[in-house]
Amino acid sequence: MNKTDKTLNKTRAVPLYEGTFSVGLDKKFNRIDREDPPSKGALKISLNPFLIQSGDKNILFDVGIGDFGEGTSTETIKTNLSAQNLSEYDITDIFASHLHYDHIGGLAGRSSGYWELTFPDATLWVSEKEWQQIISREQYYDEEKTEFIHFIDAKADLKFLDKEDQPYPELQVETIGGHTKYSQLLLFDDGQQKYMMAGDVLATRGEVNRKFEAKYDFNAKKSMKIREQLTRKAYEEDFTIMGYHDSHHPLFNLTGYDEQRGYKIVSLS
Repeated sequence: MNKTDKTLNKTRAVPLYEGTFSVGLDKKFNRIDREDPPSKGALKISLNPFLIQSGDKNILFDVGIGDFGEGTSTETIKTNLSAQNLSEYDITDIFASHLHYDHIGGLAGRSSGYWELTFPDATLWVSEKEWQQIISREQYYDEEKTEFIHFIDAKADLKFLDKEDQPYPELQVETIGGHTKYSQLLLFDDGQQKYMMAGDVLATRGEVNRKFEAKYDFNAKKSMKIREQLTRKAYEEDFTIMGYHDSHHPLFNLTGYDEQRGYKIVSLS
């Protein structure tokens, strides 16, 4: 299949699973099996960047952890793209739900000994306020990640998003906050397919029918409220939810609602 043929295909979305990790208070991503429990006191976190192929666009919603986890590198997302008959040079656009390193670490790697952009031909869309917030800090996590983020700032084709923005007719972005101060909701709707990605505000199927405040959120109460609003929106407007941290079925729909049992969840992958 050549690149021209791809543009004739209907829109589709694919999770690009990078692995499952146990993440403790030290914020280190230690690899575990998909079926294993995390270490005591740690969180179990899977990573699923999402590819959306639509017309002549190959879009990524978040890009994984890159070189910053145990046994991880930007080669993983390249291999996952190859399985979809794409290379890193085919990616046209990248949208970041927020700027934690497990969501943007895949933007650059240094397997060659120096930093290189993973997707050199892609436009990187980020919240302007969140980008300025992290760039102005003395340190982004640690020395290595600080070097990484300043390389991205200097070399990537950055496009800044306002609080509410529509960079393409089929793609809307809204700052919702909660997990980080400027966490973004990514909505794709081309009249055929509808996808919703909210980063860590709504990250797994298990969060749909739970009411909880997460200690890892910037504003836990706000996240809880937004999570309820987004699940209702996904159900009423028929959006497929993209669960970035779901271990087994990161694409799912809500197909029914019961006052006692909550939403009926149907997995697509």
